[in-house]
Amino acid sequence: MKKLIIAGGTGFLGEVLINYFKEKASEIVVLTRSKKNNYDTIRYIYWDAQSLTGWEKELEGADVLINLAGKSVDCRYNERNKSEIMASRVNSTSILNKAVLQCSTPPKHWLNSSTATIYRHSEDKQMDEVNGEIGHDFSMNVAKVWERTFFQTKTPDTLKTALRTSIVLGKNGGAYPMIKKLTQLGFGGKQGSGNQYVSWIHEYDFARAVAFIINQKIEGVINVVSPTPVRNREFMKTIQHRVKIPFGIPISKTLLEIGAKIIGTETELVLKSRNVIPARLQNEGFEFKYNTVQKALVDL
Repeated sequence: MKKLIIAGGTGFLGEVLINYFKEKASEIVVLTRSKKNNYDTIRYIYWDAQSLTGWEKELEGADVLINLAGKSVDCRYNERNKSEIMASRVNSTSILNKAVLQCSTPPKHWLNSSTATIYRHSEDKQMDEVNGEIGHDFSMNVAKVWERTFFQTKTPDTLKTALRTSIVLGKNGGAYPMIKKLTQLGFGGKQGSGNQYVSWIHEYDFARAVAFIINQKIEGVINVVSPTPVRNREFMKTIQHRVKIPFGIPISKTLLEIGAKIIGTETELVLKSRNVIPARLQNEGFEFKYNTVQKALVDL
């Protein structure tokens, strides 16, 4: 790969992809609101994710564009935050559509973030890309609008893929370090009923899956998740075992709601049952290095 563009690439997932692709791409350009110093073959270009201010020239001749931009959902769902969550996803996707269409030589492939949360709460059925059931609440509606904004503008010379990603487990970012810390403090029991499923993927398999999608030129929607979602109680028990804590205090739904208010987040992030499987990835022949949560946590 000669040139890779990562929009919104200074967060956890951006760093995961940069670390994976920096030896595989001649040049990586990160579009960001942050001020960062260039290093090696990685350049940081300012953009506001809403308007064309010159950054769009970087898209010319790029092999791949990956858009990770969007306000974190790890916040309270008040009206202001809900508006920013929706706008940050829709606006960045819209302006990239406009930029791609203006290119003389547009990116060959555009991968846009989406979320496995697009599927309904499910303790009874595994959700794949064909038979998965999409419901109606704030999070699912954001995902639907996000994907519609992405796909409704046709880009004849650019392949498009929406990445319905689950919780990415990583050593230095995302949800895992906080969950590990809580477990070490003794609060690693089941959360709520513990029956809800956790769909997850190891950070290395996330990056490998993205590379696989690019290499295989896979279009449309694709679930970027491990093949083995696990119930919350099993997930937490496995973490207890790995950090050698022999017990874990369970946290009821009521206590979670109180705690979520205190730390400024939502209980949906741990109580929604995401029972999602990567049917398309597996049908295309992708092999996971970390196909069970036990393997993933041993590495982490």
